[in-house]
This record gives sequence, structure tokens and C-alpha cells, in this order.
Amino acid sequence: MSNNWTEEELKAAVEAYVQMHSNEANKAPFVKREIYSKLASRFGRSEKSFEYRMQNISYVYSLMGRGWVTGLKPAKNVGSKNAAVIERLISEVEGQSFPKIAEFETQVITYKSKINLPKPTGSKNPEKTYTQVTNFNRDPKVKAWVLKEASGKCDCCGSDAPFKTAEGEPFLEVHHLRRLADGGSDTVTNAVALCPNCHREIHYGINKSDLINLMYKKLSRLVCE
Repeated sequence: MSNNWTEEELKAAVEAYVQMHSNEANKAPFVKREIYSKLASRFGRSEKSFEYRMQNISYVYSLMGRGWVTGLKPAKNVGSKNAAVIERLISEVEGQSFPKIAEFETQVITYKSKINLPKPTGSKNPEKTYTQVTNFNRDPKVKAWVLKEASGKCDCCGSDAPFKTAEGEPFLEVHHLRRLADGGSDTVTNAVALCPNCHREIHYGINKSDLINLMYKKLSRLVCE
């Protein structure tokens, strides 16, 4: 991703992307090409450049464990600094806290790609940072019902829970198919019980959409929001 994009251009691209993301979640129609065309006319860039920038934004969404707009496959050559800027802009536009995940994860990926990576010394006293976190008041009855209905088996892969908790209960994690932060409901029609592996894959896996669609077909109680 080129460094000569201004903050104004990046913010306009992020605003358009967030709107598309919201429209898709709410099943509201939109035409990506028209959006690129308006941005291109506004800033004097090509439609193709904005389309590719949208793919960079998809990549940042993927690093944040979130789904991306259909048809905008993540393009990963963003760079840690640009990823951090995009993540910050996403948080600002959506009015949510800035998790600072993308910059860290892109740095991890860059270091992993090095042929020779010296053993790091790390930090015995990591610096602390404090951020504002947005929490949702969830209904404990919903979580209890979903876990009880699962009977100790992952709703996605069907495997037994990997271990039992200190209370002797099978450990599964409840996941909202449409995230609460994206306007999803805290209801049994939007929640599933997952093993940790499936839960991570639904957040970060390349086939996350396929897994979500599989569960909609598998569990009749679920309603796509």
C-alpha cells in the first residue's frame, strides 16, 4: 500500500467501506463500482486504486477477527503503520474503541517471514496501556440455553468439548454469528456454542463464511440477521 495516500483519502475509503459492511449486514442493496467511481472523482484517483484499497481494509478487518465485505478479498500488503491507521479510522467511523490489533499482527507476520530471525530478548516489564472498552449487557439465560442445547458438543464440527471446567462443565464458547458490535441480537437465534478451534476459525479463518453458512443450514433455530 502506497504511503502517499492522505488521511482524508483513507478516511473516505474507510467510511465507504464501513457503510458497505453495514449495508451487507442489513441486506441493503449497494453497487461497489458506483462507490469507487464517486471516490475516484472526488480525489482524482482511479476506481481500481480505491477497489484495491478496499481490499486492504478487508485485510485489516480480518486481522481484527471480523468478516469482510463479500467480493473484496483481503489484500495483505498493507504494512504495519498503514494497518494501524486503517484500524484507527475504522474504530473512529464506527464509534468504537481502538483495539490496536492490526499493527501488532502485521508486525508478527513480517517478522515470521524473515529467513533469519534472531532470538528476541522480549521485555521483562512490558509497557501498560489503558483503553476504553465497549461492553454489551448480555442475557445470561441466552448463553445458558445455547450451552445446554449443545450438550457438550461443538455446534460447528460436532466434536466433544476439549475439556471440563472447574465446575465439571464441558467447555464451549458462545459466539454471535452476527457480532453484537455489528448490530447483532443477543438471542438464541443468533448464537452458537463452539469449541475453541472453531471459534478462532470463525473469527480468523479464510473459510469463515463457509462455516457460518454451514451452521445456518445445520441448526434450524438460527435466523440470519
